[in-house]
Amino acid sequence: MNLHEYQGKEMLNSFGVQIQRGIVAQTPEEAVAAAKKLTEDTGTGWHVIKAQVHAGGRGKGGGVKLAKNLEEVKEIAGQIIGMHLVTPQTSAEGKLVNQVLVTEDVYYPGESETSEYYMSVLMNRATGRNMIMYSTEGGMDIEAVAENTPHLIFNEEIDPALGLLPFQARKIAFNLGLSGKAFKEMTKFVSSLYTAYVKSDSSLFEINPVLKTSDDRVIAVDAKVTIDENALFRHKDYAELRDLREENPVEVEAKAVGLSYVDLDGNVGCMVNGAGLAMATMDLIKQAGGEPANFLDVGGTADAERVEIAFNLILKDPNVKAILVNIFGGIVRCDRVAQGIIEAYKSIGNIEIPIIVRLEGTNADIAKKLIDDSGLDVHSVVEFQEAADKVQEVLA
Repeated sequence: MNLHEYQGKEMLNSFGVQIQRGIVAQTPEEAVAAAKKLTEDTGTGWHVIKAQVHAGGRGKGGGVKLAKNLEEVKEIAGQIIGMHLVTPQTSAEGKLVNQVLVTEDVYYPGESETSEYYMSVLMNRATGRNMIMYSTEGGMDIEAVAENTPHLIFNEEIDPALGLLPFQARKIAFNLGLSGKAFKEMTKFVSSLYTAYVKSDSSLFEINPVLKTSDDRVIAVDAKVTIDENALFRHKDYAELRDLREENPVEVEAKAVGLSYVDLDGNVGCMVNGAGLAMATMDLIKQAGGEPANFLDVGGTADAERVEIAFNLILKDPNVKAILVNIFGGIVRCDRVAQGIIEAYKSIGNIEIPIIVRLEGTNADIAKKLIDDSGLDVHSVVEFQEAADKVQEVLA
């Protein structure tokens, strides 16, 4: 589950991570009130207006702008709220901006230069350990840094039995070239950040940039936080932070009825029971020259109602040119699934794209006969290769 920047910052701050202070606003008038409040509390004269959407690269799309007075705060907030923000991480249509974060200006003059760093905490799945990835090249595309100057990216792995040790936090501060007060501030920042990551059951923290201010404070200027949904039962307050407006509406609808659905960019819809079979089916579609349009696991109770819901979800995608149903009847009987498919097909009506059905397992022969005798425009197959050939045929 992704959080907005302002939500992520509030979470980090609750664990002692120093942040760039800000107030979220839904309207230009609220943005002005937020700016006045920040001026009173922090003394900041300039403000940064940031679009709050679940996507990176907001600055490149015009979603992050500096306002030097209250008139500019209102004008910029009015421009950003309601816009469809297009970034390298969104579709061509972009994302609708419903709110902005009005923040203090932390790039003020001082005795020393400001510096921006990159830092993230995530799981290294190759070793099964958490790691802190960091770089002196903050504020830039970390992918470009990794490709062009990989020697500027550092990793610090953490032993899960010991947690982050003090020497590791000091090592990170040293590798970032810090000394004096900034060195101490960075070690505190790193320790608090890792504590927040573990105790919040997150799967990703990405802070870009981490800023060393001109008076040697170390703060999070941005925050990308992803919570592990499997741990939300331990964090009821985090579950309430979900913004469904930012999520794919079809995926939200599927989740509400207990289906595992992930939207993809292909042209062949998949309806499968079991995650492993679903992955194999997607490989099958690729082998046949198609592209999977979705991942859809209907689970072990593929009755008529569930199948109809699944069909309706797949048919919401205008790019789908065919549907492949691949069900293994172990606990669920194939003839019952076949009857569900027939009933769902008749209930929906007017399905204009070809449907290929492969039912294997308990009562598979009965299921195939039911499909073949239904008189519906449904292609029944038995073998994986036969399914691949049929997909290739209908896409030709």
